[in-house]
Amino acid sequence: MPEFEESRPFTEANALKPFISTDDDSMSMQFDLSLIQSRMRLDDPIALDLQYTRAMMAFLMLNPEPAKVLMIGLGGGSLAKYCHAHLSQADITVVEINPHVIEVRDAFKVPPDSDRFRVLCDDGAAVVAKTKQGTYDLIMVDGFNYEGQPETLISLDFYKSCRKALTGSGILVVNLSDVEPECTRLVGRIWQTFGEPVMALDIECGGNRIVVASTEEVFRECAGSFGRRWAVLPEVHKETLRFTMASIEYELEPWQGAKKPAKVAKPKKRGR
Repeated sequence: MPEFEESRPFTEANALKPFISTDDDSMSMQFDLSLIQSRMRLDDPIALDLQYTRAMMAFLMLNPEPAKVLMIGLGGGSLAKYCHAHLSQADITVVEINPHVIEVRDAFKVPPDSDRFRVLCDDGAAVVAKTKQGTYDLIMVDGFNYEGQPETLISLDFYKSCRKALTGSGILVVNLSDVEPECTRLVGRIWQTFGEPVMALDIECGGNRIVVASTEEVFRECAGSFGRRWAVLPEVHKETLRFTMASIEYELEPWQGAKKPAKVAKPKKRGR
């Protein structure tokens, strides 16, 4: 049965206690009855059960082996568990602002902290703002509370901080609530920060839109070798991206055959 105690609407948004419900197949985390925040399959706790989480793994086509990863928003730990299990080379930091969410990490089989995995109770926007330039290969943003998307995680300043915190070829992945016209406005903020290499993936169910942003070179290289990259992707990732692959390929079409701009030769200096 769901645990409703202390889950009161007048509680501060980032301190609301989630409740957990279980059926024969899955365990879910919710802040209210209208929306599932996270869901875990009981027969395979590491698998990504919700479609939007599978779509957030689209970065694998751009960079299948990120070395340093920052995740904002733990929830039931779906993305954290998957990346911890299947990206063995990655050093992963997860930032979650709500201590009550972290308290139930064991129930959702989130791995313990280690030398390559850690969960911090902190404000994700503040952490990114203080991050040294060029630190992360990948930043994943999936931060929601019962009121929706916190303004601090959807502001233009936040996206600029993310761009600064990424390496030169780093990737930003953001889960947005697909409610218009707000969603298009937020995609525009990301586009304003990253320029043209931004893809927006619509999710058939769940009311989400996944935005992936990087650099022109990263998009161009992926588009030019898409088939080869898909062919060598581990089977577990192919299964995860099975319903998203066509959308990713479609979004990359403008970059197919795009060539790197030729460098303009500098005039040679003449001796005097």
